[in-house]
Amino acid sequence: MESVIRGMTIYIFLWLIFRISGKRTLAETSPFELILLLIISEVTNEAMVDSDHSITNAILLIMTLTGMSVALSVVKHYWPWASRVLEGMPLPLVRDGRMLKENMDKSRVDEEEILMAARHTQGIDRMEDIKDATVENDGNISVIPRSKQDG
Repeated sequence: MESVIRGMTIYIFLWLIFRISGKRTLAETSPFELILLLIISEVTNEAMVDSDHSITNAILLIMTLTGMSVALSVVKHYWPWASRVLEGMPLPLVRDGRMLKENMDKSRVDEEEILMAARHTQGIDRMEDIKDATVENDGNISVIPRSKQDG
């Protein structure tokens, strides 16, 4: 039982660390997926080298952590506010063609990263051609180009 409590404590600690470190740290991986992979790999390693002395204990901990992950996804599904607390909200970086420096600083994203995302997704290579850009919860930057009507 002690290992289950230790595992849950580590899970919560790692979630806090990744939440604080920012969205760009985890591009395309949710914090929960990354935490689960890190802990499962460590538990599996301990069981394989017999430092844990119990395959049953390792299996129990993996099942507990996977259960926590599933439970959190259910909570996020039924209570949208929980998703905002656990994963945060997308953060606008460019609105109506204007760079939002404060949000860029919060996300540790510079102009070149926005332009790189614009080139990859929209074929845009000038900031003037970007209407909106947002750093999403998964760390990716989504870009909406200016239309001809936007000028």
